[in-house]
Amino acid sequence: MAYVITEDCIACGTCISECPVEAISEGDIYQIDADLCTDCGSCADVCPSEAIHPA
Repeated sequence: MAYVITEDCIACGTCISECPVEAISEGDIYQIDADLCTDCGSCADVCPSEAIHPA
Protein backbone atom coordinates (compact mmCIF):
# COMPACT_ATOMS: atom_id res chain seq x y z
CA MET A 1 0.00 0.00 0.00
CA ALA A 2 1.49 3.31 -1.09
CA TYR A 3 1.62 6.53 0.85
CA VAL A 4 -0.36 9.59 -0.27
CA ILE A 5 0.17 13.30 0.18
CA THR A 6 -2.87 15.30 1.34
CA GLU A 7 -3.92 18.90 0.77
CA ASP A 8 -1.98 19.82 3.92
CA CYS A 9 1.21 19.67 1.79
CA ILE A 10 3.13 22.95 1.87
CA ALA A 11 5.45 21.91 -1.00
CA CYS A 12 8.57 22.42 1.12
CA GLY A 13 10.55 19.66 -0.61
CA THR A 14 11.70 17.89 2.54
CA CYS A 15 10.24 14.55 1.47
CA ILE A 16 11.83 14.44 -2.00
CA SER A 17 15.36 13.70 -0.85
CA GLU A 18 14.12 11.11 1.67
CA CYS A 19 12.45 8.86 -0.92
CA PRO A 20 14.82 5.99 -1.81
CA VAL A 21 12.96 5.18 -5.04
CA GLU A 22 12.27 8.74 -6.26
CA ALA A 23 8.49 8.22 -6.21
CA ILE A 24 7.64 11.81 -5.23
CA SER A 25 7.04 14.50 -7.83
CA GLU A 26 6.89 18.25 -7.25
CA GLY A 27 3.89 20.51 -7.77
CA ASP A 28 1.60 22.82 -5.84
CA ILE A 29 0.86 19.71 -3.81
CA TYR A 30 3.45 16.98 -4.18
CA GLN A 31 2.37 13.53 -5.39
CA ILE A 32 3.59 10.00 -4.76
CA ASP A 33 3.61 7.49 -7.61
CA ALA A 34 1.83 4.49 -6.11
CA ASP A 35 3.54 2.13 -8.57
CA LEU A 36 7.00 3.19 -7.35
CA CYS A 37 6.28 3.66 -3.63
CA THR A 38 7.70 0.86 -1.48
CA ASP A 39 5.70 1.85 1.63
CA CYS A 40 8.87 2.60 3.65
CA GLY A 41 7.41 5.70 5.35
CA SER A 42 10.59 7.77 5.16
CA CYS A 43 8.71 10.67 3.60
CA ALA A 44 6.03 10.70 6.29
CA ASP A 45 8.67 10.69 9.03
CA VAL A 46 10.17 13.99 7.82
CA CYS A 47 7.04 15.87 6.68
CA PRO A 48 6.75 19.04 8.81
CA SER A 49 3.04 19.48 8.01
CA GLU A 50 2.12 15.81 8.60
CA ALA A 51 0.59 15.70 5.11
CA ILE A 52 1.81 12.20 4.20
CA HIS A 53 -0.18 9.13 5.25
CA PRO A 54 -0.61 5.48 4.24
CA ALA A 55 -3.27 5.11 1.53
